[in-house]
Amino acid sequence: MEGENSMELYIKGRREGYSLEQCRKTMTVGQLIECLKNYDMDTLVYLRNNDGYGYTHIYGSITTDSFNDSEDEEEDEEE
Repeated sequence: MEGENSMELYIKGRREGYSLEQCRKTMTVGQLIECLKNYDMDTLVYLRNNDGYGYTHIYGSITTDSFNDSEDEEEDEEE
């Protein structure tokens, strides 16, 4: 981690389907911002998924490049 006193926030990722229609209710940007207000500005944020077998977690970083307003990332990369 970046510093010994760094706090971490883990966002639990849920694999629910192969299309947006298969996903259950998700947060709005406003709801996410409201939740994040409870954390210090220096808190490190990670995405955490179950490995699918329940034995361990798989982690991912979240950066400014992680945000995409298009469903198809490949189309954005070609532009």
